[in-house]
Amino acid sequence: MKTMKWLIKREMWEHKGMLVWAPAVIATLVAVMALVAATLDKNISVNGDGSPSQILSITLEGKVRTQVVETMAQAYMASSAPVLMVLGVLVFFYCLGALHDERRDRSLLFWKSLPVSDSMTVLSKVLLAAVVAPLITLGIGFVVSLVVLLIGAFLLLTHGTNVFGELFITPDLYLTPLWMLGLLPLYVLWALPTVGWLLMVSSMARSKVFLWAVGTPLATALLLLWADKAMHLGINSAWFVSKIVSRLLLSVVPGAWLVFDEAHLAMEHVPHRLPVPQTIFGESWSTLGNANVWIGAAAGAAMIAVAIWMRRRREEG
Repeated sequence: MKTMKWLIKREMWEHKGMLVWAPAVIATLVAVMALVAATLDKNISVNGDGSPSQILSITLEGKVRTQVVETMAQAYMASSAPVLMVLGVLVFFYCLGALHDERRDRSLLFWKSLPVSDSMTVLSKVLLAAVVAPLITLGIGFVVSLVVLLIGAFLLLTHGTNVFGELFITPDLYLTPLWMLGLLPLYVLWALPTVGWLLMVSSMARSKVFLWAVGTPLATALLLLWADKAMHLGINSAWFVSKIVSRLLLSVVPGAWLVFDEAHLAMEHVPHRLPVPQTIFGESWSTLGNANVWIGAAAGAAMIAVAIWMRRRREEG
């Protein structure tokens, strides 16, 4: 465990700019934009003659006030969406260069001289991509969401409605980040195909890693499409794109499982009586009932095993 801890620390030292500062910059931009919007205070109403007029006072009471507070407490993590979306890009490019870069700069020879197995090294990269990076991004996302929430509550206060008291005693304010954190194991399972594919390509390709990783599945899809159109082989190229190509390239995008799995669509016609975070949590975990996730996780594990084997036999690019 100590070895794994130091291997992960090593990865963090080498990729701190990508894994920490990039989402931090995006989060800062979101907070600044929210602050600018609150400062400009462009909330307007339209008079009967169609001319806009500035809202100077808002008084929310009764049921409307309760609904506003509940919505703010349940949906405030939506402000972290830009930060969470960049997570998919960061994990993608981290895995893409994880094993190739150490061969390219010859640092592989140094790391192989240490008493650390190839399995531990590769698995440390998997843990960083699938667990540590999402935790860092989620933490940054929570901070920026809280800042935006406080800005929104302060804006209401300047217009005459103080919701701070009700907001801070609403359980959803504290449960929402826990619901988000509870999706981490699901993210790990769904991300394995992309993580495994990129690490495997990174361990094999001598150059042009991006072209090999992205071009290979896309070129295969185009070839199947051409074969189906030109030779009428009855090949379902659309299935290949949606089940293979998308899983290889897009599984690290948070929430992608709701697109890959159709089971949750049946719930769209069911009235959501639970708060939004709990509804998303339930729909997300229900995707584990589909064999798609387990087949993908097994394929990802197999590709990670290939990456370990390739690192063991290769010493330079």
